[in-house]
Amino acid sequence: MRYQTDRKMFTPEDAQLPDANEAIEFLEQNPDIEFVDLLLLDMNGIVRGKRVEKDKLQKAYEQGIALPISIYGMNIKGTPVEETGLGLEIGESDAICYPVAGSLSRQPWQKRPIAQLMLEMYEDKETPLFADPRMILRRIVRQFKARGLTPVSAYELEFYLIDSKAPGNAPLPPVSPITGKRPENTQVYSLDELDEYAELLTQIIEAAREQGLPADTIVAESAPGQFEINLKHTDDALAACDHSILLKRVIKQVAHDHDLDTTFMAKPYADQAGNGMHLHISLLDDDGNNVFEPEAEGEMTDMLRYALGGMLTLMPQYLAIMCPNINSYRRFAPDFYVPNAATWGIENRTTALRIPGDVPAATRIEHRVAGTDANPYLMMAALLASIMYGIDNKIEPSEPVVGNAYDLDNEPLPTNLRDALRELSSSDAMRQFLGTDFVDVFVTCKEKELEEFEQHVTALEYDWYLHAF
Repeated sequence: MRYQTDRKMFTPEDAQLPDANEAIEFLEQNPDIEFVDLLLLDMNGIVRGKRVEKDKLQKAYEQGIALPISIYGMNIKGTPVEETGLGLEIGESDAICYPVAGSLSRQPWQKRPIAQLMLEMYEDKETPLFADPRMILRRIVRQFKARGLTPVSAYELEFYLIDSKAPGNAPLPPVSPITGKRPENTQVYSLDELDEYAELLTQIIEAAREQGLPADTIVAESAPGQFEINLKHTDDALAACDHSILLKRVIKQVAHDHDLDTTFMAKPYADQAGNGMHLHISLLDDDGNNVFEPEAEGEMTDMLRYALGGMLTLMPQYLAIMCPNINSYRRFAPDFYVPNAATWGIENRTTALRIPGDVPAATRIEHRVAGTDANPYLMMAALLASIMYGIDNKIEPSEPVVGNAYDLDNEPLPTNLRDALRELSSSDAMRQFLGTDFVDVFVTCKEKELEEFEQHVTALEYDWYLHAF
């Protein structure tokens, strides 16, 4: 394989193979299980994998499961991008995937007894694959541990319920199960909206908790059929990302049981709010103290200032990770509360980084830029990397924004995927933390998507230009 740079960044500590006793005990406790879905998240945040009979489960723990390396060189359509060098150039070769310890669970939405198990990809038993986003994040978490720090984090995910039987490709809000009408608007935090879909939303929470996912509150957002589910914080950054991916699966599958569809697309409706994915982060020291907690009211710790400084300084460089698709940038429309500049503020939802006004012990940073189309492992990795960069280099943040950040004349973030990819590709910091080989593969995949998209003639172009000249 031509990619050899990033593999040197891993240590034996990054290779965490599971104990096969986990599989044996699970099957003893769940003798009715017939199949197991093996899940591997690709670079786009899409779940790939295979379904195996339960008698193959122990072998998966002991010997691993072979899957193509090209999974990490695929575009959003699932087609290998040959320019990455991860497809035909290496003979469409396989690598070995091992289970993620603690991820084996039942799938409560299945009509037949089927379990699921998350995987990670390795070159060999001691070397994680450089392009596996979960492995990249684990390496960064290990670097925090070496500094005596542990990230504490939680995701908030927005999504739309949509009509699965709507004609054409464009989405439509579902018909209300109570009124029988298709809504045209809604009220943010509306309890009536929650009541209309109470059974579905309750089943989502129940199914999530049955899988051990710490799903917390549900709120109705500002558009018809849009909701947000919050996950509780955890001091395991990898688990926080696992929770978000598995929660998406729960939401989709439970919605299907109600003859509805869902979308986590960043901007499914031109005239409605997009789907955001906010991430809350704080840091604990070895004694369990929050290093962001101020000693006195109105003060900020050095750690918090430097973390803000790093996240703000590198934001243009990691934006392509937060907003990885062409559609992602349609969220940055006026009046939809998506931050369009590297700003921060205290209890200010118009800024990119918000310090919530909770009790001092819960002081944290909320990152408000990414859409739910982002890969949560890469998002977490990029944000933790920028925090580490800020702390290591003692970067001071800009002044906090008071009032409406949209009224200020700040340097805007990249407004399209091509510019964001240029920033990422030329970022020494992102290459240092995420891996230069990984950055090259990611940028190559996304540039090829752009190339294909820009060759497509849209219906709007026919409307505007076909008979205009």
